[in-house]
Amino acid sequence: MGLLRGVARTAVVAGTATAVSNRVSRRQAGRWAQQEQQPQAAPAAPAPAQAAPAAAPAASSMGDKLAQLKELGALKDTGVLSEAEFEAQKQKILGS
Repeated sequence: MGLLRGVARTAVVAGTATAVSNRVSRRQAGRWAQQEQQPQAAPAAPAPAQAAPAAAPAASSMGDKLAQLKELGALKDTGVLSEAEFEAQKQKILGS
């Protein structure tokens, strides 16, 4: 039972990390495309700070919220999320 739980947890963390990475890549590609469309004479204004990648849909039970918080903690520990992104997502989960 412990091995299966470990494999499942690894799969969830890896899947979440992949989803976050893909979203960051798409967002960056969109920014580059937007910069190419802007006239070169005007300096580009820095993009407003955005929230961290969205966590799973709103959790309905405390168990779901705890699972999401564990996933966020793992992402923060691996360096995928910064401290600020982690805190923002944690507040989203706890506020839902």
